[in-house]
Amino acid sequence: MRIKHLLVPAFCALSVAFAPPVQAQDSAAEDPVVARVGGEDILQSEVLALAQTLPPQQQAQIALIFPQLVEQVIDLKLVGDAGRAAGLAEDEEVVQRVKESEDRIISQTYIVREIEAQVTDEKLQAEYDKFVQENPASKEVRARHILVEEEEQAKALITELDGGADFAALAGEHSTGPSGAQGGDLGYFGEGQMVPEFSEAAFAMEVGQHSATPVQTQFGWHIIKVEDSRLAEQPSFEEMEENLRSELSRGVYLEMIAKLRENADIEIVTPEAAEPAEGDEAPAGEGTSQ
Repeated sequence: MRIKHLLVPAFCALSVAFAPPVQAQDSAAEDPVVARVGGEDILQSEVLALAQTLPPQQQAQIALIFPQLVEQVIDLKLVGDAGRAAGLAEDEEVVQRVKESEDRIISQTYIVREIEAQVTDEKLQAEYDKFVQENPASKEVRARHILVEEEEQAKALITELDGGADFAALAGEHSTGPSGAQGGDLGYFGEGQMVPEFSEAAFAMEVGQHSATPVQTQFGWHIIKVEDSRLAEQPSFEEMEENLRSELSRGVYLEMIAKLRENADIEIVTPEAAEPAEGDEAPAGEGTSQ
């Protein structure tokens, strides 16, 4: 039996896994020395790099926990020096793990820089303009409704409305729906956001008009009144920027991986599943009849 090879790029975690390292400081004034161990400086940037490994809620308290982080960096430095003194820098396991870390950091940095180079402000704006063009402003209506169980009751309420009764008051008194407490107010909604029968009736009415006949849905019998209509506001560039950047970044990543794989000589070797040795018991439930 061969093991199926799956490539599942965990791109949803890109912002964490591929986060760029703390930027190098331009001068000693911007990256001050915060401690010394054996005469060797420990810089503020080293402490901030450690802070990046913490959960977000702890990172938000960086000023409060900074002294503790300095102590942790000192401890790491001391332990690291002790390990080097013990010859671990040449240890086979350590060398392999350092190589793995180096490969991971290089690949992450490469991805981040490729994305930064290709996801430009101009491309973001172009994607936003494309979205606006493909998703023109659509009509929304603001409506109230009265929901009752019986058609005859709905007809009787329509008669009261025709005679000048207040819609919100009747909704508060008779509607079985949760919006009854708000006078039946459903707020603004677009076509397709309500069940089809309700939506079709509401969008066919004029502002200020109420249902001439009850509207039946799976919930019961409705009397609808349209209070207002408008064109829905399209989201601003600022509101969409994060999503646009994420989508473009994902596209850059997937395209990059596809090109690298296309030009690479890849061979996946998966050994055949080992057959159980003679005399070995099969796993429970296998090789027996029920």
